[in-house]
Amino acid sequence: MRAQAIWYTGQGSGVEIREGALGTGELLLQTVASGLSRGTERIVAAGLVPRSEWQRMALPNQEGDFALPIKYGYACVARVIEGPPDIRDRNVYTMHPHQTFFRADRNAVHVLPTDLPVRRATLAANMETALNAIWDAELPPGARVAVIGGGLVGCLVAYLARTIAKANVTLVDRIGARAKTASELRVSFTTRAETLSDCHTVFHTSASESGLSAAIHALAFEGQVIEMSWYGDRQISVPLGGAFHAQRLSIRCSQVGHVARSHRSTTSYVDRIRTAIGLLDDTALDVLLTHEVAFENAERDIPPRIAPDADGIATAIMY
Repeated sequence: MRAQAIWYTGQGSGVEIREGALGTGELLLQTVASGLSRGTERIVAAGLVPRSEWQRMALPNQEGDFALPIKYGYACVARVIEGPPDIRDRNVYTMHPHQTFFRADRNAVHVLPTDLPVRRATLAANMETALNAIWDAELPPGARVAVIGGGLVGCLVAYLARTIAKANVTLVDRIGARAKTASELRVSFTTRAETLSDCHTVFHTSASESGLSAAIHALAFEGQVIEMSWYGDRQISVPLGGAFHAQRLSIRCSQVGHVARSHRSTTSYVDRIRTAIGLLDDTALDVLLTHEVAFENAERDIPPRIAPDADGIATAIMY
């Protein structure tokens, strides 16, 4: 069996469909959908992953390397076509690049609820990232919270801050049309980050220097910024003057590579992804799935979806 995969090449459109290695494992899977991680995959496709991060960012099933070309991606929903009878023909979530067929070990996949739509299931990886950030923040009920950056991760963080932490949440994005998305998620919205004040926590997901500055200035006494943006090889300035010290403010990183400290002693990686999958049981999240790309059209349709000025929020690749 030959498998086809999406490769970032750095040449031409930057995206090519090439052959991909099947890999090893007792399961044979056929991909039905995968999630396109716009921010991360934009940096990967542009060859901007710092060499210092190559090993940490490497995925078990990637081919090539970050100097390009590379087969990359991590939000895969697939059907088990060979495997134990109890999971054969079931849809599973696993971390794998965008590829039509592949093999995996049983312990590398997570069986999905039969009633979970496959497009929504592609949000599992980002939901896990958002969940970890909520755990990192340790929000008290009713806290005044803002999320600066209304992309997929920002929207999921806003959703969880409201549903899990019962926080008073404002989503901030320069794109006014995201107000409708915020309304569907039942959180407040503004395009003007400078109007924010007295926030217990601001989650920053915009990957911009101005967004981080606005997050700091929006904090109340002893407030915290949970920094979720990844800047690749860019250097940015952090405004630590003014009231930063007098107000005893803090900036903390949240990243999905480790379970949040608040849950690390009781929660495994498997527990966390299973919890994240369970949190996808809400039709309100479908508002985030704004675009769909057919796998066979990836060379044409993915470059505009990962462009810095791309519209929409989440893109599902359908096979």
